[in-house]
Amino acid sequence: MGRPLIEINWTEFDKLCGIQCTLREIAAWFECSEDTIERACVREKEMSFAELYSKKAGKGKISIRRKQYEVALGGNTTMLIWLGKQYLGQSEKQTISPESDPFINEEDGDLLAKAKAEK
Repeated sequence: MGRPLIEINWTEFDKLCGIQCTLREIAAWFECSEDTIERACVREKEMSFAELYSKKAGKGKISIRRKQYEVALGGNTTMLIWLGKQYLGQSEKQTISPESDPFINEEDGDLLAKAKAEK
């Protein structure tokens, strides 16, 4: 006769995954080994911990994303810049060309083009 099974509160498990807790942290929360959590996932949810965690952690990421948008649209310029870089391909790099810079004359523009071509 083996040890009694440790009952996992799956609602708590879902919440822990949602805040991106690791397997080690989840096991500590339930005061059991990581192997116990992994076996419980297979036994009761018919999937590995990694598969179950992947599904549950996604909701937490959605909450973070939602909050980032709220903060950005509330006027946080740092968050607006970061989201622009992540989703809109924006960057702080500037490309200077004769067409875009009124201080570069045609002759300088030709020199710039020649230098680029030689690289």
